[in-house]
Amino acid sequence: MKKQLLLVFCSSLLFMSMSFAQRGYWQQKADYVMEIDFDHTKHQFKGIQKITYTNNSPDTLKNVYYHLYFNAFKPGSEMDIRNKYLRDSDKRVGSRIKDLASDEIGYQNVKSLKQDGKDLSYFVTGTILEVTLANPILPGQTTVFDMEFEAQVPVQIRRSGRNNIEGIDYSMSQWYPKIAAYDYMGWHADPYIGREFYGVFGDFDVKIKIDKKYTIGATGYLQNPEEIGKGYIDAPVNYTTDKLTWHFIAPNVHDFAWGADPDYVHKKIRTEDGIDLHFFYQTTGKYAASWETLPEKMLHFFKSMQAKFGKYPYKQYSFVQGGDGGMEYPMMTLITGERSESSLVGVSVHEAAHCWFYGVLATNELLYPWMDEGFTSYATNVIMSELYPNNNSDSFENDVMNVKAVTQQNIREILCTHADWYHTNTGYGVAAYSQGALFLRHLNYVVGEDAFNRSMLRYFDEWKFKHPTPNDFIRVFEKETGMELDWFLQQYIYSMNIIDYGIASVEKSKKNTVIELKRTGAFPMPVDLVVTLKSGEKLYYTIPLDIMRAAKEKDGNTTYKVLDRWAWVNPVYKLELELNFSDIIRVDIDPSNRMLDMRTADNLWLKP
Repeated sequence: MKKQLLLVFCSSLLFMSMSFAQRGYWQQKADYVMEIDFDHTKHQFKGIQKITYTNNSPDTLKNVYYHLYFNAFKPGSEMDIRNKYLRDSDKRVGSRIKDLASDEIGYQNVKSLKQDGKDLSYFVTGTILEVTLANPILPGQTTVFDMEFEAQVPVQIRRSGRNNIEGIDYSMSQWYPKIAAYDYMGWHADPYIGREFYGVFGDFDVKIKIDKKYTIGATGYLQNPEEIGKGYIDAPVNYTTDKLTWHFIAPNVHDFAWGADPDYVHKKIRTEDGIDLHFFYQTTGKYAASWETLPEKMLHFFKSMQAKFGKYPYKQYSFVQGGDGGMEYPMMTLITGERSESSLVGVSVHEAAHCWFYGVLATNELLYPWMDEGFTSYATNVIMSELYPNNNSDSFENDVMNVKAVTQQNIREILCTHADWYHTNTGYGVAAYSQGALFLRHLNYVVGEDAFNRSMLRYFDEWKFKHPTPNDFIRVFEKETGMELDWFLQQYIYSMNIIDYGIASVEKSKKNTVIELKRTGAFPMPVDLVVTLKSGEKLYYTIPLDIMRAAKEKDGNTTYKVLDRWAWVNPVYKLELELNFSDIIRVDIDPSNRMLDMRTADNLWLKP
């Protein structure tokens, strides 16, 4: 019954997504001006915030909601409780929150909140601030919210915090009261339990006043480098005060993060097309050499990533040591740095690739984490195979193994599950990362590599700085390829069906050869075949599904002969080839190995 209800829910999401596209696109806008005064001796800060909020929706808003993420780091919080009852709880969290002392917890306290100068009524529920407006915000109207707040930085547990495992003083993500997203589905005021995010695009103007010993790497462009120095300019700076005010501006982003440490080394390099790459890290320890090799690797990354997935739209990106592993933010990442070269490059590639799918193609990660984590994992596999080429390995092998493992363990869940509602961290991780990556690999197989590459670039160009849904994504591919692909989307993310094809028989028929194929799994796919002759020649065929209404003919360097369409309801398919049976020595299904066939033992026929 639960699975049936979930399928109904997912189908409703798809219907709403399609209806939304038909009504015309809109999105909200939230411009932030913030100033904070940071006391590093107490790990606390006071702040003022002005949000200029534009309601581009057709709805009248009577309430608004803010995220107060630091409140998750208190004993008894929803993050604390959620990890307590997950059978494979996040080891970075575990039971650590419940044991926090009063000077170790995190909090964000709102001291005052006004709308266009009028005091507002509000109350806090966990990590959500619920606000009743003084005046409703009409469609097309702009209003201004002024807030005073104070916060305490928790000890580093998950993403945000102070004094991480590598000794970085401050990893400042989710550090400010952030207005919740409102879209065609309404408000998304989800409590923070440690997984994904969804934000509103806007311009950020942020001033951080902090002890002069600190160096900061952040989202945005530093506006006063001549007052700061710290590697932003080469000339020495004579500080006349105990604190420095760092002033950053970040245009058209949906979040703002920063890291700070007194021991950061700050280096930078510029790409061929003028993007400044900044690196903030500690030089002590045996892993310092890894950071020295990172800049050149990232030059290759940015060049390749832009060619394959779209032009990076900002003029800066920063790699900042901090956090609890690797976490993406607009124009920057927080990453742990005590890693071997390949590990540091790998996490840097992954987090920087997020800037395309999380930062610019800002899907609702709570509903569609696979459109961010999965697409990013796909790009990571592609770029890492370039940086560390190995012809004997398949860069998607681990993803295939992961999906097969959760399927066999019966902990695989439907891909459209809300990120917070997966029953296990393992199930969530495999769905968001591995299944999401294989979604693109399968689509590459279906439409062909050249068409896939064109479609990915078109997707980025059409949906950058918006919030695309699964239907928006697949429609780009349909328009670019001329194929009907809704069946693929529905099967992949709204079902638990598996792919399983096989060769039933290869037999002589007069002067020809008859091959019978079978479909055992419920997930239909087009089938590619390669027939190998004893002369060594290979003949390539593709069998499109009837519901595709078209077929690929070219796939990278391979040209296929297109055979008759396979009706998806039919579990068997026979083809007769004008080939002498005695000349055939081998038949393979899926020669490119991109289709996740759950049982591959019958995908190969060898002449006895």
